[in-house]
Amino acid sequence: MDQEVYHIPALLPESLSALDIRPDGIYVDATLGGGGHSRAIVERLGEKGHLYSFDQDSDAIGRAFSDPRFTPIHSNFRFMSNWLDYYGVLGRVDGILADLGVSSHHFDDAGRGFSFRADGPLDMRMNGKAQRSAADIVAEAEAEELTRLFKIYGELSQARRIADALVRARATSPVDTTGRLVEVVSPLINRSKEKKELAQVFQALRIAVNGEMEALESFLDQTVEALRPGGRLAIITYHSLEDRMVKNFMRTGRTDGHEEKDLFGRSHTPVKPLGSKPVVPGEEEINRNPRSRSAKLRAGVKLPQNS
Repeated sequence: MDQEVYHIPALLPESLSALDIRPDGIYVDATLGGGGHSRAIVERLGEKGHLYSFDQDSDAIGRAFSDPRFTPIHSNFRFMSNWLDYYGVLGRVDGILADLGVSSHHFDDAGRGFSFRADGPLDMRMNGKAQRSAADIVAEAEAEELTRLFKIYGELSQARRIADALVRARATSPVDTTGRLVEVVSPLINRSKEKKELAQVFQALRIAVNGEMEALESFLDQTVEALRPGGRLAIITYHSLEDRMVKNFMRTGRTDGHEEKDLFGRSHTPVKPLGSKPVVPGEEEINRNPRSRSAKLRAGVKLPQNS
């Protein structure tokens, strides 16, 4: 294996345990990122095992390691079923892992526009070929749409005030850099929660730019088709929006949490959760990797269709 990991994988031992890796198994890492989880999975595979890893970011694919047991796929995980069908493994997968966190590489690269800690273009596109950047959304969206995304995706109580401030600001000069965005919204931020609320502003725009919630819903639905009965599903979340969707899916098979039952009151849930509570990082991991502080790992096993 070549290339160095440029992102510290969160909850790595716990993720591997949840996957219960078989040396001859077929696995999917839906979020390749820096390759930390993927490397660890491949290291546990025998000659007949294989891992397929997805990432829409060309940087991640370009840095991917080489191994005959490993296939990197340059695609959003919302298209997972199509690719697995292409490779002839749809319905035969033994385990799927998705780490939904943004790579530290993205935060550290000011040119990508993911962080308020350094000035750079207000971009935030995971896929550099995507049409709309965060700057485009800020420049074009009506106040109502900006309010909605800051309220729903950022969970900000002052969403309307932030939206109005951006509309006023863009009328005089473009809000097209991270520094300019911070300048405009800072007067509306609670000083005692400055870092948290700025992170929520950036999170809201990032989710909107990349269609993250829609992609996650599509991906979760496809895991049922992709996994074999008894296959494992492990998802690492970082904020309440995605964690709620994953929790609902693990419990009911639907991201909205609506449990479907037959005439006899039996649930049609396709996945059985492994454990009643998510796994969270311990103090040692948080000290080693502070960005893992908010991580939650939820895992489940696919049930036979007649369960």
